Amino acid sequence: MSATLSASTLLAVPLAPLVGAVVAGLFGTKFGGDHIGRKVTHSLTILGVLVAFIISAMTLKSVVADGARFNETIYEWMTVGGLKMEVGFLIDGLTAMMMCVVTFVSLMVHIYTIGYMEEDDGYNRFFAYISLFTFSMLMLVMSNNMLQLFFGWEAVGLVSYLLIGFWFNRPTAIFANMKAFLVNRVGDFGFILGIGLIAAYAGTLNYGEAFAKANTLAGITFPGTEWMLITVICICLFIGAMGKSAQFPLHVWLPDSMEGPTPISALIHAATMVTAGIFMVARMSPLFELSDTALSFILVIGAITALFMGFLGIIQNDIKRVVAYSTLSQLGYMTVALGASAYSVAVFHLMTHAFFKALLFLGAGSVIIGMHHNQDIRWMGGVRKYMPITWITSLLGSLALIGTPFFAGFYSKDSIIEAVHESHLWGANFAYYAVLAGVFITAFYSFRMYFLVFHGEERYDQNPDAHHHDEHAEHDDDHGHGHKPHESPWVVWLPLVLLAIPSVVIGFMTIEPMLFGEFFKNAIIVDGTRHHAMKELEEAFHGPVAMAVHGLTAPPFWLALAGVVLSWYMYMINPALPAAIKRAFGPIYRLLENKYYMDWFNENVIARATRALGTGLWKGGDQALIDGAVVNGSWKVVGRVSGVVRWMQSGYIYHYAFAMLLGIFILMTYFVWFKR
Repeated sequence: MSATLSASTLLAVPLAPLVGAVVAGLFGTKFGGDHIGRKVTHSLTILGVLVAFIISAMTLKSVVADGARFNETIYEWMTVGGLKMEVGFLIDGLTAMMMCVVTFVSLMVHIYTIGYMEEDDGYNRFFAYISLFTFSMLMLVMSNNMLQLFFGWEAVGLVSYLLIGFWFNRPTAIFANMKAFLVNRVGDFGFILGIGLIAAYAGTLNYGEAFAKANTLAGITFPGTEWMLITVICICLFIGAMGKSAQFPLHVWLPDSMEGPTPISALIHAATMVTAGIFMVARMSPLFELSDTALSFILVIGAITALFMGFLGIIQNDIKRVVAYSTLSQLGYMTVALGASAYSVAVFHLMTHAFFKALLFLGAGSVIIGMHHNQDIRWMGGVRKYMPITWITSLLGSLALIGTPFFAGFYSKDSIIEAVHESHLWGANFAYYAVLAGVFITAFYSFRMYFLVFHGEERYDQNPDAHHHDEHAEHDDDHGHGHKPHESPWVVWLPLVLLAIPSVVIGFMTIEPMLFGEFFKNAIIVDGTRHHAMKELEEAFHGPVAMAVHGLTAPPFWLALAGVVLSWYMYMINPALPAAIKRAFGPIYRLLENKYYMDWFNENVIARATRALGTGLWKGGDQALIDGAVVNGSWKVVGRVSGVVRWMQSGYIYHYAFAMLLGIFILMTYFVWFKR
């Protein structure tokens, strides 16, 4: 254990938000008697997250500056045979970075929530939920074993379920949280199978011990097949990541999760929970490096998600859903990087994306407040002059998202594209062209939203169905304002400003140590002899300034610029053109509008087939076989046999005498007639 990192100090990081969540949940809600007011509730929960952030920042400083490391068991729960089940922390560059991202974004969301949820009856309950989520996510990223990883994994899923269905009186919210819960269970089934295979063949749940046996696992074939065990393990683990990080085809839950309040969209569905899968695969890099088949699978799935989810963002009119599909696409970029063995690049994009995507979600929420809870971008326009802080921060977030040189997103996104270009795995060519095309698509739908919201003709008073776009109309009294848009209160715009700063500078400041230094030393393992992407990137890197200057002449920049210009022309100069394109390409538009009919397929094929199977097992297996034949059949047979036996055992002597005489008569007849 390093002298600069103590177990008690590290333990305070997850426990501080947990204490805030417990106090707010028990004493700030109707469940516990509602003994503390709103001010006490948000003060306690914000203090808990602030403490966690300060300690996380100090930990990151110790890790980077002093090379501090920590990998110890905090509590041993039980030992089953030789399998130890423990709570422990592993602190290295990867964990310390994730701790800072989680706590900083959570802190911004907590502050933002004061203004955004001020009129909601569930104010205290919401703060309890988001603090509980912060605790769960910290337990996930700080774990040094797969048991604790799985605990955090399931805990963030549970809190996500609670937050998506926060407005539980709305049927759409209940449908959305159930959808998220069920889809994630599909992924989690694969995840626990992967963990179970590691426990069975490596005999341990501890990261370090399992990684030490990675080469042994790589030499084993899966029983009864010709598949390599390591490939099966890695694909099972990645299926878990597909559910949590919303990869095709397990992506369908994330857009519907926008039914929850906007702050959780930023916290859970942009910056933290959906990146848990990316973090997990990066943490398991010593295993994934041993299976090119699994890496190719990851590469192709990520490319499909990055490209085809971007297409869906083009036709969205709900401001939050545009950002949601952008999140799906960017998660695809991170996954592509994982498949190319550029784990550090994937985690680098995870970090930069956390800041600018949280900024965009919170900016969208600020617009929703300013527009009196209208979410339809077709009925906005000209908001820039009414909401100058929201406008400039949203512009900075959009520029970071599309990969503008010198902005945070440029350094991570360009590195992903180059890493895929250098990969020699199967599917790398498709992935390269998919992420390259995604640059144009991202720029187009991002600035389509930007122009329709902040520029052009004011349309906020022309909305024919304003109440249909009301995110929480039952709590809406227009914040005491009139019908014109208005800038949000300081507790809303301050987090936007604080998130905008890293959205601009964090990539420039950290690319060299994170990608080409020793920031992730011993945390991320890459077999450089077989996977050359990171080596090629390092040879081509000559500093962040040179990279940005060169980026001005590279294809991604011109594709992004083309997307911005085209969106400006179509929605500012010639607004009749989108309608004409929609009419000309009606079938394609319907395909996109129906989200590739994935929801229809899930509901009408998967769900009905599952229900038919369940009904068949219930009626045929449970009712007919188990209840009918085994349970009921056995007692009926016993009953009938006992009825016959009971008749023969009456207890009367003359019955027995008659039976004896009858028996003698039968025996005599037999011997006289058949034996003579």
